[in-house]
Amino acid sequence: MAYPGSDIRERIHRLTEHLAADRRSVQVMEICGTHTMAIARAGLRSLLPEALRLVSGPGCPVCVTDSSYLDQAVALASGACGAKPIVATYGDMVRVPGREGSLAEARARGAEVEVVYSAEQAVELAAARPDRQVVFLAVGFETTAPGTALAIQRAQREGVRNFSVLAAHKRVLPAMRALLSAGDVRIDGFLCPGHVSVILGFAAYEPIVREFARPCVVAGFEAGQVLAGLAAILEQLAQNRPAAASVYPPVSADGNATARRLMEEVFTVTDARWRALGVIPDSGLELREALVEFDAAKRFDLPQVASYELPGCRCGDVLRGSLEPADCPLFAGRCTPRDPVGPCMVSSEGACAASYKYERQAVRGGRRVER
Repeated sequence: MAYPGSDIRERIHRLTEHLAADRRSVQVMEICGTHTMAIARAGLRSLLPEALRLVSGPGCPVCVTDSSYLDQAVALASGACGAKPIVATYGDMVRVPGREGSLAEARARGAEVEVVYSAEQAVELAAARPDRQVVFLAVGFETTAPGTALAIQRAQREGVRNFSVLAAHKRVLPAMRALLSAGDVRIDGFLCPGHVSVILGFAAYEPIVREFARPCVVAGFEAGQVLAGLAAILEQLAQNRPAAASVYPPVSADGNATARRLMEEVFTVTDARWRALGVIPDSGLELREALVEFDAAKRFDLPQVASYELPGCRCGDVLRGSLEPADCPLFAGRCTPRDPVGPCMVSSEGACAASYKYERQAVRGGRRVER
């Protein structure tokens, strides 16, 4: 792999050295799980000064989905809710463990669990199977919410009444605000998600900048883009001029107004429960009353399930940025991608999966250490 030129790395080292004179280190959180995987895959931590630390935040949509949601999905698939619908889901959700096992285990017991690549594909599945109810597990941030909205509108327009969604979409900005308000993890700046920001626009982060004086810089997913984003954050910190900005050309200040309008037509903002972060005000999306017939939570007699953490799993601390994956006692022993304990090891955007695959051996300061 060809790494970015030495000029940007030298700038990062120079700026970090300047900032570290006034503080012990600089800590930047990447919100996007795709960033987490890209950073690990490219070995970027080995290129950075030790005083610049990258921490992963709640940017993996599967990982932040509360355990109670998964248990309800397994109950639906298993026929424990008065019906036995076909459950359509993105692939990362299938192997996440819950109290009653995973969706993969439910499928092994006879449940119909179909992996789809879009909400539209789930509507097509329902149209092809009018004899069965089809429930789409609608997880993800603002990146996937417009697709879910479009699918619901299509189902309504085409009269696909056996289609519904179990909504668990999350909003990024309230989570950022919650992390900064909690104050238990130092965050000097945010490397903001490229995909979400295509929808929101980088100006959406301006309230975070005004309220907390933290740089918010959107970057793409190539190594050079990530380093450019980090350099921009460090420049802002050095000048004491935090701002919302983007080094990722597809992201404009205003974002995609059409996609946001789709979300507003179908969803309303609501409080939502996040794994390990608890209930965050205004951080979720629920279907509007006019579309209640497509709401699986209203259509089926879902069990009331309490939130819980899997025994020994420190995924919640990893999502908050307070623990590195390798510091979890289960990491690479009891918990592996082949036999995961928590969602951070399951998802292709999970911090534990990224660390396991690419960073179990890392080079820092010319010294090889186990991670």
